[in-house]
Amino acid sequence: MSSTTDAATSAASSTPAGVAPRERTARPTKRRAEGQWALGYREPLNANEQSKKDDNPLNVRARIENIYSKQGFDSIDKGDLRGRFRWWGLYTQREQGYDGTFTGDENIDLLEAKYFMMRIRCDAGALNLEQFRTLAGISQEFARDTADLSDRENVQYHWIEVENVPEIWRRIEAVGLKTTEACGDCPRVVLGSPLAGEAVDEVLDPTSAIDEIVERYIGKPEYSNLPRKFKTAISGLQDVVHEINDCAFIGVNHPEHGPGLDLWVGGGLSTNPMLAQRVGVWVPLEDVPDVWEGVVSIFRDYGYRRLRTKARLKFLIKDWGIEKFRQVLEDEYLHRKLIDGPAPEKPSRPRDHVGIQKLKNGLNAVGVAPIAGRISGTIMAKVADAAEKAGSDRLRFTPYQKLIVLDVPDDKLEQLISDLDALGLPARPSHWRKNLMACSGIEFCKLSFAETRKRSQVLVPDLEARLEDINAQLDVPVTININGCPNSCARSQIADIGFKGMLVDDGAGNQVEGFQVHLGGSLGLDSAFGRKLRQHKVNSTELGDYIERVVRNFVKHRGEGERFAQWAVRADEADLR
Repeated sequence: MSSTTDAATSAASSTPAGVAPRERTARPTKRRAEGQWALGYREPLNANEQSKKDDNPLNVRARIENIYSKQGFDSIDKGDLRGRFRWWGLYTQREQGYDGTFTGDENIDLLEAKYFMMRIRCDAGALNLEQFRTLAGISQEFARDTADLSDRENVQYHWIEVENVPEIWRRIEAVGLKTTEACGDCPRVVLGSPLAGEAVDEVLDPTSAIDEIVERYIGKPEYSNLPRKFKTAISGLQDVVHEINDCAFIGVNHPEHGPGLDLWVGGGLSTNPMLAQRVGVWVPLEDVPDVWEGVVSIFRDYGYRRLRTKARLKFLIKDWGIEKFRQVLEDEYLHRKLIDGPAPEKPSRPRDHVGIQKLKNGLNAVGVAPIAGRISGTIMAKVADAAEKAGSDRLRFTPYQKLIVLDVPDDKLEQLISDLDALGLPARPSHWRKNLMACSGIEFCKLSFAETRKRSQVLVPDLEARLEDINAQLDVPVTININGCPNSCARSQIADIGFKGMLVDDGAGNQVEGFQVHLGGSLGLDSAFGRKLRQHKVNSTELGDYIERVVRNFVKHRGEGERFAQWAVRADEADLR
C-alpha cells in the first residue's frame, strides 16, 4: 500500500464513528505589502521610490541652473537625468538612427540623446498673445523650430540643450508660464475647456477652481512625491476626456442645488486601461480645490508604490471599490459628507471645437486642426499675427491637439479663416485631418516602436485623396489615433480605429515596424475600449490601405445613423481585417 493511502486510512480511523473527516483548508496566501504610506510602509520598494526619498525632485532645478547648464550634458547625474528632470518638464529624446528593434531599457545608453524634450505647462490650454509669441520665439531660437501640441493642452519642444534651459525658464516665467511638474510622479497639467467662460451651453465656468489648484498645490513638496503621475480634468462641458483621467470634475445641474460639478476618479489607459468611475457626488465650484486635494492626498497616502505597473490611482479604485473610496475621502480627508448628485447627460460624439462657434460675448471662436498637433515656432508667430489682426488676445489648446482663437468679431471672421488656412491650419478641415491624433513616436521618443506623428503628415493627405468619393457619406466622425507603444499617449484604445506600435513579423522572419489594431473604442455615449482581433497586426507601410478598406466596409454595411463604434461591435470579423 502506498504511503498516501496509509495516511488517508490513518486519518479516517482516528475520526469518531458518524463524524465526517475535517477537510484541510489551504493556508491563506499572505499578500505582499504595496508600499502604502498610510499603512506605515515608508521604506522605498523600488529604485524610483528610493530616488524620490533621496532628494525631492523639485530640488533638481537648482542643480540645472547652477551646475548642469554651466558644465554641460556630460556633467548631469544619471539619477537626475533619468528621474528628477521630469518634474521640470524635461525628458531626454531618442538618439537618431535607432529603429524599434533597439527600444528597451537594455539599450538606454544608446537611445539617450544629449537633447531634451521640454514640455511647457499650459493649464486649461489658456494663453494670451504675449505668451503665445514667447513660446514661438523659444521654438525658433532653442528648439530647431519644433513645437507639437499635445493631447493634454501642452506645447512640447525638441532639441533643447541643457545649457539653454535657465534662459527658457526666465522667458516663460516672465509671461506667467512654467514647466513645473509638467512630467513626473506629481499632479500634471489640469485639462480645461478651450471655451471655458464663453461656451453658450456650459453648465458653469470652472476657471477659478483650476487657477486655485495650480496656485495652491503645484510645485508644493507635499504633493510632489506621488506613486505615479496624476492627471486632472475640469470643465463645465464634456470636452476634456474626463473618463480617462485620475480625477475629473464635470459640470452638472443638481435639481435642488443648481450648477456644480460631478466627480469622477480612477481613469487611465496604458497597458491596463480603465474608465473613471463616478463617485456620485455633487461638488459646488468653491469646494473643488479642497475635494481635489482630498483625492490627490488619498493617492499619495494609499496608492501602491511597490510596482510601477500598479502605481496609478485606478488600481486602488479597482481594489477598494467606489463606495470605500468615497467613505475614506469624506471621513479621513474632508471630515464631512458630500452631497449626492446626478450624472451628466452623455454626449453623442467627441467635442474638439474645430470650426466656427458663436461665444457668449457675441464674438466667435475659430478652431483649426494642425495634423496630429504638429506646428512650428514660425507658424505660431504667424498665427499670433493673424489673431492680433483679427482683434483677439486669447488662444487655446485642446485635448485633441487642436488650436482655438477666441474673440473674433463677425467682420474679421473670414479674413482670419483665410489667414490661418494659408498657414496650413484650416478651420474647415477634412474629416481625416480633424479626427486624427498621434503621439511623438520613434522620431523623438525612447519608448516608441513605430513612427507616428511624422507619418501622420503623409497619411492625412493620402486618406483625403483615397476616400474623397465617400467623405460626403460620413455624417459621423471616424477617429484615428496612432500610438508608438503600449503607453497610450495618443489614446489608441478609445479611437474608432486605434493603432498601437509594436514590432511585427514581415513574413520573411524579420521584425519590422507595425501596429496592433483596436476598433470601436469611444468615450461618451458608447464609452468602451476598442475591440482587438486575434492575431491581427498591420505593417506600418499598410496603414493607408487598411484604413481605406475598413472605412469603406463601414460605409457599405452601417445602419442609418449608426456610429463606427456601434458597427465595429457587430461587424463581421472579415470586414474589420
